[in-house]
Amino acid sequence: MKVKQEDLFKNVISHAKEYGFIFPSSEIYDGLSAVYDYAQNGVELKKNIRDYWWKSMVQMHENIVGIDAAIFMHPTTWKASGHVDAFNDPLIDNKDSKKRYRADVLIEDYCEKLHQKALKEIEKAKARFGDAFDEAQFVATNPRVVEYYSKKKAILERMAKGLDTGDLADVKALIEELEIACPESGSRNWTEVRQFNLMFGTKLGASAENAMDLYLRPETAQGIFVNFLNVQKTGRMKIPFGIAQTGKAFRNEIVARQFIFRMREFEQMEMQFFVKPGEEMQWYEYWKETRLKWHLSLGLGAENYRFHDHEKLAHYANAAADIEFNFPFGFKELEGIHSRTDFDLSSHEKYSGKKLQYFDPEENKSYVPYVVETSVGLDRMFLAVFSKALQEEVLEDGSTRTVLKLPSVLAPTKAAVLPLIKRDGLPEVAKQIIEDLKWDFQVAYDEKDAVGRRYRRQDALGTPFCITVDHQTLEDQTVTLRHRDSMQQDRLPIAQLKEIIASEVSVRSWLMRMK
Repeated sequence: MKVKQEDLFKNVISHAKEYGFIFPSSEIYDGLSAVYDYAQNGVELKKNIRDYWWKSMVQMHENIVGIDAAIFMHPTTWKASGHVDAFNDPLIDNKDSKKRYRADVLIEDYCEKLHQKALKEIEKAKARFGDAFDEAQFVATNPRVVEYYSKKKAILERMAKGLDTGDLADVKALIEELEIACPESGSRNWTEVRQFNLMFGTKLGASAENAMDLYLRPETAQGIFVNFLNVQKTGRMKIPFGIAQTGKAFRNEIVARQFIFRMREFEQMEMQFFVKPGEEMQWYEYWKETRLKWHLSLGLGAENYRFHDHEKLAHYANAAADIEFNFPFGFKELEGIHSRTDFDLSSHEKYSGKKLQYFDPEENKSYVPYVVETSVGLDRMFLAVFSKALQEEVLEDGSTRTVLKLPSVLAPTKAAVLPLIKRDGLPEVAKQIIEDLKWDFQVAYDEKDAVGRRYRRQDALGTPFCITVDHQTLEDQTVTLRHRDSMQQDRLPIAQLKEIIASEVSVRSWLMRMK
């Protein structure tokens, strides 16, 4: 069943709460804006995504190791990193709706509409010309498509220049010239654009008069940079090598919305890859390709990913691209790949007075390594997986089912064991199967309601397998194994369950898709 785009996101949010994935934080006190709690099923899905990333990034690479740096860091860290002076969002208010927006996002959303118009022209031509269609030639020569893309490019370049030079008046002028209206009210009555620093301030100390001003970390990367030499020496690491980390970060987002897409407290999965100066661009291309393969291994559809090269580069970068994902509200950033040059280590050298250099035995000299970063938001990854998995299907008998077709490697529960009835010794056999499987998999026991309703409940929870114990089980030690996606049912011996489930849900079988 095709769900309207505008309704899909509402379905995602309501399903996440109804089935125990995500709750609004402090809900009994009417919640806290842009803060959410991961519920009993959500925490398992989140953990599985984190583990899938960690195993592919750390376990599968001999030259990448992990750390877990503290959230609190010396305040000079954030001066050295540039966050104190440059970690800002350009904000603009609508005077009529009283709503606040990021000026750059308003402009980028306008450009996305131009991109979608161009795609419509391409799709119409593709349908008209069939196999004879030359897409590259059409994009290069069709007047409408050329106009859409050239206008988009010019707008983004002008915005980037305005933000780079601090000419916020021109950014506002661009919004007015494009006649961009408030998405909520339709009003074009805008305030001036101004910069707002995103870091949360806090205090460290027992008494207010002696307390040190600190920040909650706005990213996890700096914990890696300040530990670069510690890890390199104790791990005897040789360039090129990487340091990976997952953990919480905090940003005082004034414009926080779209559920868990943009939150004030969120989790990152980052890897900083240290390379020889001059080799950063080849590694930048390598990690772009490698990270896209990782995403594609989950089977969410290649058409839902695209690269977006940055027009406006951060102060530390000489190249940057986003892997964008087609969320229910359009293509948005899922992961960033950045060539950070030697900015971070050099800056921490300057501010700390400590050398952060690598002695290269092959060249017999020391140098500050360059860095290529991969950074994916765990919460955004959760939303990408969850929103694409949630589907409404019309069955052969005309009925519908809601099914959460999560990649089985990520599913919170791998199998549910269902006794056909609650007597005749069937629950006892079912619980014995649970006892055997729970050493290897997250499994659940479900005996409430008719078995068909239990199947539907497990479909909605994303459980890949249902194991039904019936009276035949007592006779020959076989059960019915039902597959979530196909609804196919197989009769097989209890002794084969572990092997079959493992073959479907193992990290190995899913990551092999990257080969």
